Amino acid sequence: MSSSDHLLSASPTKRAGEPMGLHINPSRSRGPSATSEMMKPRQTPSRLPSSTSFLSSPTSPMSPLTDDDVFAAGESAPLICKNLRDPEDSRSDGGSLSSLSTIIFDTAIKKGGAYWLQTIKIIILFGITVLCCATVVKYPEQEEDLHEVIARVTPQVIYSKSYDNDYPILQLNLIGPLSEKNTSNTNNSLDIEVKISSAKVNDSGWLLRVNRTALQNMPSGQLATFHHEFRCSSQASDCNITVRTGSEEAVPLVYSVHQLSTQLDHEIVYAALILCFVYVLIIFELVHRTLAAMLGALAAIAVLSAINQRPSTETIIGWMEMETLMLLFGMMIIVAVVSDTGIFDFSALKAYQLAEGKVWPLVTLLCIFSAVVSAFLDNVTTILLLAPVTIRLCEVLNLEPRVILIAEVLFSNIGGTATAIGDPPNVIIVGQLESDGITFTVFTAHMVIGIILITFVAYGFLRFYYRNMEQLSNPDPPEIAELNHEIQIWRRAASRLVVVTREETLMRALFLQKAVELENLKNKTIHRKRKADKKDLNATLRQLEREYQIKDMSLLIKCGFVLLTCLVFFFMYSFVSSIHIGLGWIAVLGAMWLLVIADTSDLESILHRVEWSTLLFFGALFILMEALAELHLMEWIGEQMRDLIINVDAEYRLTAAVVIIVWVSALASSFIDNIPYTTAMIPVLKQLSDDVDVDLQLLPLVIALAFGACLGGNGTLIGASANVVCAGIAEQHGYTISFKQFFKVGFPMMLVTTLTATVYLLICHSAIKWNSI
Repeated sequence: MSSSDHLLSASPTKRAGEPMGLHINPSRSRGPSATSEMMKPRQTPSRLPSSTSFLSSPTSPMSPLTDDDVFAAGESAPLICKNLRDPEDSRSDGGSLSSLSTIIFDTAIKKGGAYWLQTIKIIILFGITVLCCATVVKYPEQEEDLHEVIARVTPQVIYSKSYDNDYPILQLNLIGPLSEKNTSNTNNSLDIEVKISSAKVNDSGWLLRVNRTALQNMPSGQLATFHHEFRCSSQASDCNITVRTGSEEAVPLVYSVHQLSTQLDHEIVYAALILCFVYVLIIFELVHRTLAAMLGALAAIAVLSAINQRPSTETIIGWMEMETLMLLFGMMIIVAVVSDTGIFDFSALKAYQLAEGKVWPLVTLLCIFSAVVSAFLDNVTTILLLAPVTIRLCEVLNLEPRVILIAEVLFSNIGGTATAIGDPPNVIIVGQLESDGITFTVFTAHMVIGIILITFVAYGFLRFYYRNMEQLSNPDPPEIAELNHEIQIWRRAASRLVVVTREETLMRALFLQKAVELENLKNKTIHRKRKADKKDLNATLRQLEREYQIKDMSLLIKCGFVLLTCLVFFFMYSFVSSIHIGLGWIAVLGAMWLLVIADTSDLESILHRVEWSTLLFFGALFILMEALAELHLMEWIGEQMRDLIINVDAEYRLTAAVVIIVWVSALASSFIDNIPYTTAMIPVLKQLSDDVDVDLQLLPLVIALAFGACLGGNGTLIGASANVVCAGIAEQHGYTISFKQFFKVGFPMMLVTTLTATVYLLICHSAIKWNSI
């Protein structure tokens, strides 16, 4: 079974009017335990009714079971229709059998068009997949062949080859004590000049400035990597690349040369098309977002292969952010073990008591807590710990969990922007620019004031957006909402159960039977009571206190010790130089500690609760974004942004730079991962600040980048890692957060918060000139 199947648990109690079987207590953990002794099957009828359309999977509520599904259930399958043939049930629920024909008729009408659309979608996606696979198979992997050279004042030929009509473009990668030089700068410092003898007339060569500090500290000096494309002339028989310095001082360099196809001229277009393709699949939910990311990664690798830049398997694996994947994996295991203690239910009860059962005080508490904790911990960790409590709490108050979870993750991203350790882009910025004076203290001092202001504005927007309280509440009465949720999860459990043995066949039939029993109970409940009675707060609290208790205090103490140790190391690793492991290692080692001291014998059930689809999505997304970076999409965005800033008059250049950087970063980070985007933008900003003609200080540019990259993650479901993790946890509990549902709230929130950040930046850096480090 999948991880979501472990969210259900059975209780042997029986509700009034409910058919004998299992009663699910929705306030406890929700899931069918895979033990047949917990279920008492009734006597089976001799034959199976032909129509079972209401026993479908939750992804297609009205599609009937196929014959294969029925036969796979074996001799126990007739159990699923027992209740529909009960005369008493037929009378009490208004005639389930009479409504069955209507369901089947409507399904048959709708299924014709849907079938052909589904077939066309499969054909198109399969064709694209085959084409991409054929492209990858056709071209070999390109290994980087590194060479060494000592650049001197005399030109030296480092590459010479005959002209190739199929690959007329040469990409030169240089590694050494270098920094890129603006060709308009007339400074007579030591330079590296690279030229190609057969280049076209408009190619004036490539100039790089030598970093003298790094050169004097060789070989321990800081090395930089730059690349440039030369186009060979078709009129020349040979292509020769030469390198020389501007003085007698020798400069050691490492270089490699790759031949590229003319398709390189359209690489930005291909990258944009791939990104649009992935978003179309996700927005319209044509496939699961994990498969969409995998298809996008395959397409990007195919384009790289077509231009003779196919990466090796080791390179592709290196593109995945293992630190993030290890953090997610380790924390998922820890949360899975912690959930067995009952602490999430107990925490939900305490939050309910603190808010006195009122909705907005509770939402405010969750959002503020999420923002504050995310400022000091990684926001992914915050959501992993907070989301299960939130879901339990929403089920108690009959609130819509999706709405509350979205609000929670939005504030988590906002709070994580405040410090250098709260969000990955901030970690990257401080890590790469600390030598330029962008320290933890300086960065946090400039960010935290703006984030406090943004938090108040964001909360005001949230109150305005959900001014209609019905949007926060579940549209169905509590009892009906519980039953709908239980029916959906029992059907999912049945559809995802791999039938191999006779016992598994029996379990599948029992799961389907339980779904039908709950369906009948729901129908009778609807006719008996259309709205839930309001309960007295004290009565509700007494009921919750009986149900929400700590199940295993010994395990809770062990979990608390391990979790507290991990959180302490999460906070310390950025400040204590003697800690030589990152967040990922801390989480995985903490998970191993907990598995050892918890002494659990059912490791498989814990691994089932790991969100493997989320981990696969992140892995594919990292590959996709790095492949798009190899196609120079991020670099192109940076170049366009730099050109816009340079063309503004010097008097208004800083104001324009702040506005352009924060808005371009916010919009870009809404649709592409902010980690590779931030990595690509940092060299662009450093080049702008180093150029004396542009005359811009680095600090305001970096602060604008941080605000834009972090707040932009709220724009879409895949804009930030915490968004995807939150959606995965919700799906594991039976609540699906769609791209459109998140976009309706997240994108307006992103616009409002980015506008507030823009005003703050203009006041600080344009009005009062707070540009000092």
